[in-house]
Amino acid sequence: MKRVLIHLKEYTKESILGPLFKLFEATLELIVPLVIAAIIDNGIEAKDKKYVIGMSLVLVLLGAVGLAFSAIAQYFAAKASVGYATKLRLSLFSHVQKLSYNEIDSLGTNTLITRMTSDSNQVQNALNLALRLLLRSPFVVFGAMIMAFTIDTHSAMTFVAVIPALSIVVFGIMLISMPLYKKVQSRIDRVIGKTRENLSGARVIRAFCKEDNEIEEFGEKNRELTGVQKYVGRISALMNPLTYILINIAILWLIYTGALEVNTGSLTQGEVIALYNYMSQILIELIKLANLIITITKGVASLGRINSVFDVVPSIAEGGCTEGENSNYAVEFSDVSLTYSSAKEPSVSGISFKAKKGETIGIIGGTGSGKTSVINLIPRFYDATKGAVLVDGADVKSYTADSLLKKVAVVPQKAVLFAGTIAENMRLGNENATDEEIYNALKIAQADGIAKEKGGLEARVEQGGKNLSGGQRQRLTIARALVKNPEILILDDSASALDFATDAALRSAIRNMDGERTVFIVSQRASSIMYADKIIVLDDGEAVGIGTHDELLESCSVYKEIYNSQFGEDEKR
Repeated sequence: MKRVLIHLKEYTKESILGPLFKLFEATLELIVPLVIAAIIDNGIEAKDKKYVIGMSLVLVLLGAVGLAFSAIAQYFAAKASVGYATKLRLSLFSHVQKLSYNEIDSLGTNTLITRMTSDSNQVQNALNLALRLLLRSPFVVFGAMIMAFTIDTHSAMTFVAVIPALSIVVFGIMLISMPLYKKVQSRIDRVIGKTRENLSGARVIRAFCKEDNEIEEFGEKNRELTGVQKYVGRISALMNPLTYILINIAILWLIYTGALEVNTGSLTQGEVIALYNYMSQILIELIKLANLIITITKGVASLGRINSVFDVVPSIAEGGCTEGENSNYAVEFSDVSLTYSSAKEPSVSGISFKAKKGETIGIIGGTGSGKTSVINLIPRFYDATKGAVLVDGADVKSYTADSLLKKVAVVPQKAVLFAGTIAENMRLGNENATDEEIYNALKIAQADGIAKEKGGLEARVEQGGKNLSGGQRQRLTIARALVKNPEILILDDSASALDFATDAALRSAIRNMDGERTVFIVSQRASSIMYADKIIVLDDGEAVGIGTHDELLESCSVYKEIYNSQFGEDEKR
């Protein structure tokens, strides 16, 4: 828990001053019943108007000062809680950015979003209330009991009896409800997951007329969440009525015994009213404390869930190398295998090849053959479970993350653009890129027409590129990678939405680029990779053929089958 609480040290002053001013306010509140008792016994009974007015002004003064103390306490509590939650979210986000694909896959996107939003807000609310009430409420409860002893010892014994009984109720319900709130948060994860899945796949759902099925599935998950919330809500709802019953029984007993003592002269009417006020203060504070404990219970559960993310240690440790060994080979695979953390069998196995600098390497295979898994090992999105992957003669594990990713640019299967301008998206990998460099990259990616059509580099791109077509998004993501000017360019089936003419123009422009750049083209189209210097054919995670187009047509049945399915057996290329 140290990692999630360390940021609170930065708000030590606020964390002390907030509760302190609340205690000042509580002290004034404990004085109020004594002032009211004095007004009744010394002013009203003696019909002394001046005394009543004077003491009433004292009450107003106590209220005004108490209000000021309360406002100051609220300011410090809000500053500490909001500031802490902000830094916690930032720290959590920074930690998530360091996790490898393995950890992110295991945790799940929905879980991480919930931790950073809903759970962080729960922690913020819990801390805010804790700073204001966690000390104040017990202080008022025990302070009221002590003040009752200063008035009448016999009547104060009622306070001694009722406070432990109330504590048993409050803390008993808290212990029962705490694990249940963890279940509530996990159910929230499922609802958010289903919501996210439906929103991202809305077009697919509509295309297959599955709206009713999805509504039913979402309803089921929603009912599960509602059921758990109702169950824990019923338990938590017992707190207020039980505390009211105990307090009202105590008040009835107090008034009854107080009336008898007033008749005998042991107590004054003002003192009975003061005792009643102290008992009412205890009731109010215990209700506050009960609600506070529920909120803190939720906050602690959320804090534990956030801490569980911090407990996840990145499986990929950075090396200290910043430069390669100036090898003739840009990329080398030596008997490489990859098994995902949640898989029993390797996704790719026994992959060995060498790619010289300046070569174009094509990777082709059926769906699920391991094409993306292979190229994900080059920028070290995943670590090989067996064998070695070398970039410029050095093992990728020996590089620092920044130095490796400066050499490699990846254009993933799914084109991802961010909200902003075209220029901002293009400068994602090279913030110092000039407009000329950007236009040159756009021209190579066959995307210069997009910028002109939209009004230039300052044209807006909506989140995810929603205002662009699939082909436009792909061309812009390719241009973004080119702006980075990498030594190794990986195109992971990133031209699937392009027509054959645009695809051919793109490949031709990339081949004619200046510099010795190694290009990996992953595709299911034979036309996209047939002119590559070397083609790697994958089948069920294994390299079943490596060579040129003509060589593979002669020696690799898998490649020949793919080619013939796309061009026909009689067509020669």
